[in-house]
Amino acid sequence: MIIFPAIDLRQGRVVRLRQGDPAAQTVFGENPAEVARGWAAQGAEWLHVVNLDGAFGAAEGATLNLRRLAEIRATSALPIQFGGGIRAADDMARAFDLGVTRVVLGTAAVRRPQLVETAVLRFGAERIVVGIDAQNGRVAVAGWQETSELSALELAQRMAAMGVVRAVYTDIARDGMLSGANVAATAALARASGLKLIASGGVAGLEDIRSLTEHQSDGIEGAIIGQALYSGAVELAAAIRVARATGSGTSQVFGGSDAG
Repeated sequence: MIIFPAIDLRQGRVVRLRQGDPAAQTVFGENPAEVARGWAAQGAEWLHVVNLDGAFGAAEGATLNLRRLAEIRATSALPIQFGGGIRAADDMARAFDLGVTRVVLGTAAVRRPQLVETAVLRFGAERIVVGIDAQNGRVAVAGWQETSELSALELAQRMAAMGVVRAVYTDIARDGMLSGANVAATAALARASGLKLIASGGVAGLEDIRSLTEHQSDGIEGAIIGQALYSGAVELAAAIRVARATGSGTSQVFGGSDAG
């Protein structure tokens, strides 16, 4: 199983939000490229980068974050999974031009599902990831500021029918709270949808990583860790060791660092 250290960008800085609340922000770094180098030095195999301003519709901050993304790319050879404010094919093309390996579509998957199908055909299924962010069982959009009528399973099944093979599943109530990953819900969604899932939200310690790896056969293939890494509750190198000890390794799960 692969561990993805999260780099959430807001106004050019590395931040963490609690439960996606823009008013509950902690700044962890002024230099995202330096943060990325740090994760690479600790053995990271992928980076998960989020343009929070893009997700919130803050144009000025979103543009600055794209510059920070380019700086991360220039300083690190690690493959990047990138999301936040990607609403059109041109947004995806720009991200790929900046060196991103995979893009994550969240709001667009709910409001413009045809765009997802077009993206899979144009860019390939390995380069497109759907973000399924659940709040009380319903999918949240627009930077988690709005809740749709779709359930997580309904969205997952619709996306699978369109050729999507992979999704990031976030339990919003646990995001940034260090309350433990929702392993059962993630595994159940993977089994029911047939999608490969990357778990996000709530990882508090190595036991969460061990629990997630036990469900790889259900379709859980990775975990995004943010708050636990930045707070020191989890050491990245240790998390990677645990994931590798019971996992199948990068080459089998993702096709190596050149996946996508």
